[in-house]
Amino acid sequence: MSKITFLNSRLKKLGLIGFCSLIFLMQHSAYAESSKEKAQRIATESLEAMGGAKAYDKTQYLSWVFFGKRFHVWDKHTGNIRIEYGDNSVVLMNIHDKTGRAWEKGQEITDETALKAKMEWGYKVWINDSYWLVMPYKLQDPGVNLSYARDDTMANGEDAYVLTMTFNDVGVTPDNKYEVFIDKNTLLVGEFAFYPKVEDTAPRFNRPWTNWQQYGDIMLSDERGKTGMGPIAVYKALSKAIFESPDKTGLKGALIR
Repeated sequence: MSKITFLNSRLKKLGLIGFCSLIFLMQHSAYAESSKEKAQRIATESLEAMGGAKAYDKTQYLSWVFFGKRFHVWDKHTGNIRIEYGDNSVVLMNIHDKTGRAWEKGQEITDETALKAKMEWGYKVWINDSYWLVMPYKLQDPGVNLSYARDDTMANGEDAYVLTMTFNDVGVTPDNKYEVFIDKNTLLVGEFAFYPKVEDTAPRFNRPWTNWQQYGDIMLSDERGKTGMGPIAVYKALSKAIFESPDKTGLKGALIR
């Protein structure tokens, strides 16, 4: 073989290697990009399975009991909330401006500093407790980073898509990370794992997200293991007094009888 033929052969081999390397890089880049696209597609399909964005936005009044400890009533359209807890204790406030009134053991809090602290407490409690109820509807919220992680099997043996969720400085705990398991058959969230920090490799806990039922125009789940969010209720109309008076409401799940 002449030197020229040998060099041409080598160049062709190097060219083929370079071409293959380019294809590999392009595929790898496409996969990294499609991870987010796949996550968004799955999240959209899950949202539709729960009733859809329009139905969720239209739903105005929700009530639930957070792990048997706190009773919530939420007007999604105005931001007014009611939280009942402890012994005859109530917070009535608006989550947008963090103003309102509060009672501890039946006595109204009138001290400005104490009331401001209670409003901040109420806001943080609502952020946490409502997320345990409606998180599946918020996978595509502004400030949420969503990516497809893998296929996996949930504790109940069902196959699931696993989406990783992190945050861009939103909420009161932006350092948190979640893995959301979406059942491949129902397209509903069936389990989730909580990581206190984005860099954590092992979750602090896993919880089931089960017993999905129809409430008004949307689907909600009330079971999170041994306890949960029930009883849940969706209302088309509620009295203004529920957000203005500490008196008992008569609503299902209320702690003040």
